[in-house]
Amino acid sequence: MGREAVAGAFADIRAALAVLNAEVDGCGAEPFSAADPLAGLADGSLDILAGAAAVEAGVAGLKARAAMKYADTAHALAPPGMPVQAQEMAVAAEIGCVLAIGPRAASAFLAVSHALTTTLPLTLAALQAGTLSWQHARGMADEAATLDAAGAAALEAHFLDPDTPRPAGAATIGEMPAHRFKHKARTWRERHHAESIEKRHTKAVADRRVEYSPDQDGMAWLTAYLPADQAMAGWNRLNALARAAQGPHEPRTLTQIRADTFAEAILTSGTGHTDSTHGRADSPSVPADTSAGAGAGTDPAGLSPRIRAQVLVTVPVLALMGLTDEPAMLDGYGPIPASMARDLAANGADSFHRVLVDPRDGAPLEIGRTSYRVTKAMRNWLRLRDGQCPFPGCSNPSLDNEADHLLAWHHGGTTGISNLGQPCPKHHKLRHTTGWKPTPATKNQPPGWTSPTGRHYKSEHQDWEPPHWPSLSCRP
Repeated sequence: MGREAVAGAFADIRAALAVLNAEVDGCGAEPFSAADPLAGLADGSLDILAGAAAVEAGVAGLKARAAMKYADTAHALAPPGMPVQAQEMAVAAEIGCVLAIGPRAASAFLAVSHALTTTLPLTLAALQAGTLSWQHARGMADEAATLDAAGAAALEAHFLDPDTPRPAGAATIGEMPAHRFKHKARTWRERHHAESIEKRHTKAVADRRVEYSPDQDGMAWLTAYLPADQAMAGWNRLNALARAAQGPHEPRTLTQIRADTFAEAILTSGTGHTDSTHGRADSPSVPADTSAGAGAGTDPAGLSPRIRAQVLVTVPVLALMGLTDEPAMLDGYGPIPASMARDLAANGADSFHRVLVDPRDGAPLEIGRTSYRVTKAMRNWLRLRDGQCPFPGCSNPSLDNEADHLLAWHHGGTTGISNLGQPCPKHHKLRHTTGWKPTPATKNQPPGWTSPTGRHYKSEHQDWEPPHWPSLSCRP
């Protein structure tokens, strides 16, 4: 059959698309619901969206396999003695022209396709089955790229092997946005990489830098590649300062205040005056505040030292004692070297709250805090439980979120942890102004959300793992 079969299959696909487009327009042979056509059309459109996503994933898997089959045959047909690099360039050029993408995008596509077809069979199978998207598959390939074959297989099995135990009711990787899955995959990779995170971090610190990139409309990007504790502390301090500046007479948004505060910090000295000649601080010799506490010490930009951000640092007890070097968890970021966590616990400002976990099963044991008020402790437990806003796919860190009764107090709701959520301001407003409703957590399931159409969407579940035990020679 060959080309004739391929042409016929794509003709059938185009015919199916025509049918689905007619259904979206409400022009199908029968309405989705004769009793309520409008509500039926709304619900049917969601069915089409879900089906289209699954078909897109299957097509992405087909493209990956077709690209690698072309690459294999092109290498086999190449003239004898043709350099391998030249062959790869020729293949990427052909693929790029067929897909109408640039050379770099074509090379990246081929790299992911190669990983899927050679070392990530479970990911490719899930992609073809439509249970995860191309973006998920690309995230898996990116995280597996620096692992050996055994490590890549273990990473894939952890998330996709049906025999791997996982929390009941937790969202699968295909049910969460790809960027949230990538965070989970990065966390697993940091914990299980064959090379110690301490060694990898030491190498990465040498690459710290600030980069500048022009953009449109007279704007530009200024980005910094920093150790995680410094970057997280700076980000949380900017948020705290921006929130403190908000008020009834402040016309700027939180995002604008944050950007203005950042610009003021790097362009002014303690006097608040910019150097108009060189566009830099008047006193470049003034040392920067490198305290991990995001607010302790002298602030060279003259910003209020009283405003602090709060960050949870989850540290396995044995790692805190120096008996193991497994990663700790920095709230809002992910895994950090144990040495960084030990330094934050011992020398960090009071912005950082230490969370100790049980060496047997990884369960939280104690939250260090400066206040014994129950409300503050419960808020910290919520932050520890959810990690971020519990709305499906939201990455808003816990520092910005608001404690909220899932079942309202005046309707009989309690103030227990299972009846409390911590949605970000946007999703807190969504809950109270629309038909979206959060569902409470149980002993085995994280909180979720039910939409106005009655569909239930799962929230993420934190990936707690039992901490590592030290070798026998290291035990006291």
